[in-house]
Amino acid sequence: MTEIHEGGCQCGAVRYRFTGRPQTLYLCHCRDCQKQSASAFGMSLWVARENFEIVQGTPKVWIRGAASGGQVICSFCPECGSRLFHAGAPDSEVVSLKAGSLDDTSWLKPAGHLWTKSAQPWMRLDGAFAFEGEPPDDEILTACYAD
Repeated sequence: MTEIHEGGCQCGAVRYRFTGRPQTLYLCHCRDCQKQSASAFGMSLWVARENFEIVQGTPKVWIRGAASGGQVICSFCPECGSRLFHAGAPDSEVVSLKAGSLDDTSWLKPAGHLWTKSAQPWMRLDGAFAFEGEPPDDEILTACYAD
């Protein structure tokens, strides 16, 4: 039986769904994630784009630069402004969901942390990995994830 997970924005105007197992979940402590989440970190849940769909509404898109030199396509609700997901390119095979936008977050267990050099000093860094910045490759992010 395939698992189905659903989520959406705060006001309910945009809703999404994905099926299957996520590829990874990590906490990012970069200043961009701190600002977009208005918190100490952002949660990034990678899912295969082929298993992801918008089921209601149309997100608005904003594009920003990434620390890697690339671009991040940020999708959010045009009504309430809730950030919903990111992608590195329009044809990216992975969508990085903002995990707090899921209807049920009780099953989430982050594998580790990125951009720890920007982490709040009171933050406890548990998990299989902790990188001061970007990891050397994405494989470690997916290899360490177990839901």
